[in-house]
Amino acid sequence: MKFLDQAKIYLKAGDGGNGCIGFRREKFIEFGGPDGGDGGGGGDVIFEAARNLNTLIDFRYHQHFKAERGDDGGSANRSGRAGKDLIVKVPVGTEILSEDKEEVLADMAEDGQRVVMLRGGNGGFGNAHFKTSSNQAPEFANPGQEAPELWVWLRLKLIADVGLVGLPNAGKSTFLATVTRARPKIADYPFTTLHPNLGVAQVGELEFVIADIPGLIEGAHEGAGLGDRFLGHVERCAVLLHLVDGTEEDVGAAYKTVRRELKAYGGKLIGKKEIVALNKIDALDEDTRAEKLAALTKASRKKVMMISGVSGEGRADALRNLAKIVAASRSGDPTEELDSSYDDKATSGDWTP
Repeated sequence: MKFLDQAKIYLKAGDGGNGCIGFRREKFIEFGGPDGGDGGGGGDVIFEAARNLNTLIDFRYHQHFKAERGDDGGSANRSGRAGKDLIVKVPVGTEILSEDKEEVLADMAEDGQRVVMLRGGNGGFGNAHFKTSSNQAPEFANPGQEAPELWVWLRLKLIADVGLVGLPNAGKSTFLATVTRARPKIADYPFTTLHPNLGVAQVGELEFVIADIPGLIEGAHEGAGLGDRFLGHVERCAVLLHLVDGTEEDVGAAYKTVRRELKAYGGKLIGKKEIVALNKIDALDEDTRAEKLAALTKASRKKVMMISGVSGEGRADALRNLAKIVAASRSGDPTEELDSSYDDKATSGDWTP
């Protein structure tokens, strides 16, 4: 199934039904009087978040959504039937933006969450509503209220606990494939990942979602490579796992390139908790490992983990550290969160991958 994370759609609530102009005419009833009923109200446009959806692909082929109009009123004081509400289901994590993308109208962050985006128009009053002592036979009624319409943008931000970031070919897809059941495309050329991939990892009794996004290159915020639009899918993550390819000639420069793109993107990504890992160490000898580790530690100013998605070295420790931060984020207790030193206590608990 094709992945689509942005779509523009047209919404219109249901118009109200017209009021009726009617008079009671029955044998032996000389002064029947007005009996026109009121029109029914139009249907609302309601967004609902659904966890079983994970893409906006349906909105590529269906872009216009109109709620049902209310029925007109009838004689004998019969009111029109109200129009049915229109339920528009979107994936959990979808933001609804104004047409100019400047305002977030709603954030569908929870499964089953509902937001009434447009209210249907009120039904018009029938002429029976206007009968008074001085006007006992009104010959007019109200038309139904016209409902509002709106163009909106839908932008999907995946709900994940951990985000994988790094340059192309840093080993993000390999890491995701080895710690979850996800099967992303893996190849020895850049930009094998063209859209985000999700996988569920388990550490002990804790399950958490990992998101792998396309690699960033210098100038991604200006559109270079695949751009930085996909960074929106890791905005909600509790922690970023920054993978740096150990076979890069300058690992420090590789790290700083990605950090500059995170800062240029915004979205508070630069301030998120980050675990830095030197990846692909299975391809390095001991002296090269030490050299690359020192360079990356100096550039990141953090204690760097060394891992290999292929051989599995260091992978369990990385998962345990990620799990500890995710658990602390969910509990809301900042004292439980892992600090940047990755001390021995943090990696020797009860977490078992």
